[in-house]
Amino acid sequence: MSPTSRFAEGRLLVVAFEGWNDAGEAASNVARSLVDSLDMTTLAELDGEAYIDYQFNRPEAAHDDDGASILVWPRILLHGTPAVTSPVLGIDGSLETSDSAADGGLLVLLGAEPSRSWRSFAAEVVDLVDVHDVTGVVFVGAMLADVPHTRPISIYVGSENSDVRGELGVERSTYEGPVGILSVLAQALEAAGVPTLSIWASVPHYVHNAPSPKASLAILEKVEEITGVSIPRGDLVEEAAAWESGIDALAADDDDMAGYIEQLEQARDTVDSPEASGEAIAQEFERYLRKRDGKSGDDPWRPSAS
Repeated sequence: MSPTSRFAEGRLLVVAFEGWNDAGEAASNVARSLVDSLDMTTLAELDGEAYIDYQFNRPEAAHDDDGASILVWPRILLHGTPAVTSPVLGIDGSLETSDSAADGGLLVLLGAEPSRSWRSFAAEVVDLVDVHDVTGVVFVGAMLADVPHTRPISIYVGSENSDVRGELGVERSTYEGPVGILSVLAQALEAAGVPTLSIWASVPHYVHNAPSPKASLAILEKVEEITGVSIPRGDLVEEAAAWESGIDALAADDDDMAGYIEQLEQARDTVDSPEASGEAIAQEFERYLRKRDGKSGDDPWRPSAS
């Protein structure tokens, strides 16, 4: 698959963090899928001692291959594959080289969300972007929301960059309130001249304790669409179907849960109906944002009027 936009023509960095920005582990699991399926290697590690609060993200006891006790520390790693240059015909007819995300120029930053020194952390990420010739950054996240598991996962795509918005036809967030590290990084990168894009999935809040493969699949499909990188699905399709069936089974034995899910379905169908105006949709999600009050995600999404 070839890049679908100018945004994807260079080296893209996909960023995901565990924790506040990662409801149902949907975003971090997408990043892990990219690292594993594209056979990425570790290019750099950001200093956990400087950025991670180990009382919040504690190290874990484990055993190595010899049975010796070890500690596994939370890490923040930059992964990548060697960029592949391919010849393209220049404007003057000469051969030039292309280094696109689809040609192997994709990087992934993944790990525990930093707990402190966010400005220093953002400055270090900006430096890494410069060192590795990254031309665009895609943030992926997931938030808990009042949405039913039985409907397609809602995906918000937005950007603070006017060129990216014009090229991809995406939105600009009007949210005001508490934010996570993804917003801090986006502002720092845009200030450094690196265009950014955010992809967010909504995860049903009533199943927040379990991973959400259906949300991961929705994010992955959107990442593939934007970057032009073919990403193997592995077992994700089957896991998403099993996840939905499992919740159906739970709801079948719980009348209160089934009734609540039915209410969410009706609300979602109303929002998605052709009769729903853009203003009505905006009002519905403004109500959601007020309820949410910045407690379960980063940049919350607003639907388009289409």
